[in-house]
Amino acid sequence: MEKRTIYLDHAAATPLDPRIKEAMLPYLDSEYGNPSAIYSVGRMAKEALDNARQTVAQVLGCTASEVIFTGSGTESDNLAIFGVARGYTRPSPQPSPIKGEGVSVQFPSPRGRGEGEGRGHLITTNFEHHAVLNPCKALEKEGYEVTYLKVDRDGLITPEQLKAAIRPDTLLVSVIYANNEIGTIEPIAELARALREWKKIHDRKENDPPFFHTDACQAAGYLEINVKNLGVDLMTINGSKIYGPKGTGALYVRRGLRLKPLIYGGGQEFKLRSGTENVAGIVGLAKALEITHHVAAGLQPALAKALEVTHNVAAGRELEHMESERITQLRDKLINGIMENVPGTMLNGHATKRLPNNINITILDIEGEAMLLYLDEYGICASTGSACDSQTSEPSHVIQALGKSQKDARSSIRFTLGRSTTETDINYVLNVLPEIVQKLRKI
Repeated sequence: MEKRTIYLDHAAATPLDPRIKEAMLPYLDSEYGNPSAIYSVGRMAKEALDNARQTVAQVLGCTASEVIFTGSGTESDNLAIFGVARGYTRPSPQPSPIKGEGVSVQFPSPRGRGEGEGRGHLITTNFEHHAVLNPCKALEKEGYEVTYLKVDRDGLITPEQLKAAIRPDTLLVSVIYANNEIGTIEPIAELARALREWKKIHDRKENDPPFFHTDACQAAGYLEINVKNLGVDLMTINGSKIYGPKGTGALYVRRGLRLKPLIYGGGQEFKLRSGTENVAGIVGLAKALEITHHVAAGLQPALAKALEVTHNVAAGRELEHMESERITQLRDKLINGIMENVPGTMLNGHATKRLPNNINITILDIEGEAMLLYLDEYGICASTGSACDSQTSEPSHVIQALGKSQKDARSSIRFTLGRSTTETDINYVLNVLPEIVQKLRKI
């Protein structure tokens, strides 16, 4: 059989859309100015930066001043978690912050049920991306307390679980929108609503902790990411998961929140992320969001005819829905084909509450790493889990969080589809996969 190249690892990285590359090129060549400079070349870069921020804000349903550009989804997660924890920490001996680089707010916390002697409390889940888990573990070493909610066998948590875990000293809740390994979609709007209800009952103001953060890096390509509709206070996105450039990210920070920065310097990004902005990358990220969510660049509803705006948005949503349906059908064909033709397989994650492009399957009695090598020989690109954890040989903590064994975790394979995936690609995988599994089980 002739070898093909089938890329089924879109959750790790997506190819750069040619339209996005074209939008970025001027800022890698002729329009090279520093946005902080006051001369014309600098002003051109600043205008591009401002336009990109406005585009992102329009997609997210927020104001431009609530969009903070970063270097990755991981950095955005770190900024959200460390920024809130250190910005609203309990009183403790700390060096004075550098003037003009964020505010350290000492939020008085009453003694209450389950409250320890730490500097504050955070809530997350036991199957988050390591960009959330590892900062939480680091904060534990600094004296913060963290509650890790256990997901069910499908990877879901409930508002009731969250409500039961909130304490008077809770500063932040961080729950991933759609899991990067198994694709399970969490009920973010319901969880955020549960947190707001708790705050109302306990007389907490809108800008008092606890706050709600979600990592929407995987969700941004397929799901609702309007922050007002979701009810979140902070949200992470990045470019490389939506056909944009690598090394780009953004964090939505609701107005009124006071975070401490991770990076100190010239005070860029509203004093939350110092350093000369990556204008080309930021333009690419904004273009990727614009294309993904079909929002006309620079569209100002107040200046446009209502009928035209409604038509443009409706048409875009219809196109987005059609692509999502197409990928969902291909996903289901691949899942059903594997389950029917490869004995000893188990689907990981919720059967329907999952991203349309995600398939994560445990294939018993095979090693996932060996499977990847064989798949590569047939031109198929897949993964065993998060690309960000590629340097570790540890079995997936996500699969184990579902209640499965380390052996099952080591036998799990993730296929993630994308815009270029065709039915011919799926048929090819289904033709060669049973043969590969048979070979591996004989070893």
